[in-house]
Amino acid sequence: MDDETPEVIRAADDAYEAIRSINHLTITQIHAAPTVYSVLGNLKGLGHMLPQACTQLAQSLGRSLDKFEVYEDDGRDPIQSVATATDHLTNAARLAAELGAELEKAQSAISRQGYRETPAP
Repeated sequence: MDDETPEVIRAADDAYEAIRSINHLTITQIHAAPTVYSVLGNLKGLGHMLPQACTQLAQSLGRSLDKFEVYEDDGRDPIQSVATATDHLTNAARLAAELGAELEKAQSAISRQGYRETPAP
């Protein structure tokens, strides 16, 4: 990416890279409940904020039809593809809200856990 890349694309790339890092850090590392609790706290926030992002992206697509001369490279009607994308974004928003709620439940389930280091033999 360069300075010409829109900030919203850079932000989405940062979010992607953060989740990718979590995936790498949890392949073989063992994390106790207090650590997982904190990670889930941040991830549930993602689930709670993604619906707004999806809704606003759908609205932005709709407004782009009035602001720009939008076309499809295969000649189809861009209004239809925006409507289809909006339907999918609406569904994604609903699912993201469910994701946030499930992550919150997972976090709550381990909220009282602590741990002690196992003494070396």
